[in-house]
Amino acid sequence: MSDDLLDIADELYGLPLADFTPARDARAKELKGTDLAAPVKALKKPTLSAWVVNMLVRHETEQVDQVLAVGAALRDAAESLDGKELRELTRQRRQLTAAVTTRARGVAGSLGTKVTQSVADQVEATLTAAMLDPDCAKALRSGLLVTHLSATGVGESAAGAAVALPEALGFAATSAPPVAETPTGRPDLKVVPDPDADAKKLAAAEAALEAAATAEESARAAYDEAEQAVTALEARSLQIQGEIEELQRQIAEREGSAEEVEEELDEAEDARTEARTALRKAELTREQAEAALERLRRPRRG
Repeated sequence: MSDDLLDIADELYGLPLADFTPARDARAKELKGTDLAAPVKALKKPTLSAWVVNMLVRHETEQVDQVLAVGAALRDAAESLDGKELRELTRQRRQLTAAVTTRARGVAGSLGTKVTQSVADQVEATLTAAMLDPDCAKALRSGLLVTHLSATGVGESAAGAAVALPEALGFAATSAPPVAETPTGRPDLKVVPDPDADAKKLAAAEAALEAAATAEESARAAYDEAEQAVTALEARSLQIQGEIEELQRQIAEREGSAEEVEEELDEAEDARTEARTALRKAELTREQAEAALERLRRPRRG
């Protein structure tokens, strides 16, 4: 059923935006009594920005594939920490997303739909997300978006919620013939004409300077805090070292006193030994005297 449902979704999401709801409802009615009726009826109408991207995927498949290829290279460079290549690919990413967004507006215009700047910003955000996040890339290539994409961080994306069906991730939309070109022709993907380029560069440089100044201020505050911590710890270290030296002096004094006590103890033990010997002799002498007295006290026999 999933393949059939994807084929139906591919057809419906390739229609003009105004035709989506009546065509979906008509198809669901045709499928009444089958397992596909409810899933088809549940397909959401895409937002304007999602519809623009879906049209871009079908009518400018080659450009979309180029966007995704540069995105894959960008992610590889980020994983390999190739700074030079990463900077170059980042520059190309910005040029590509701007150029392809311009083309997306042209495609929508040729199909009778005017794209405002806010919608164009959502289209460019979708292209950027697809370059930064592999799941977003799959979602974009499916051509089954119901809302615009945004990459919110490493390992985080809204790809699953942005497509009409969970099975859309990995599905590739059916290509359609390119729409009529605008008088200016197809945009050059490597050079993006921008009348405000100088102003944007100046604004970016000013923003970079402000960011650098803020970073320097934060770094200086962190350094001052670290310097104060070092000074305090050095003072504490000196204090502890002084306390250690005083304790060592006291230990040396105690060790000297202990040696004197040991000598006195040895002498006292010797004196005790001599006193014990003298005591034993005195006890023997007393015992002998008592025995002699006892003999003298006994009555003599006649």
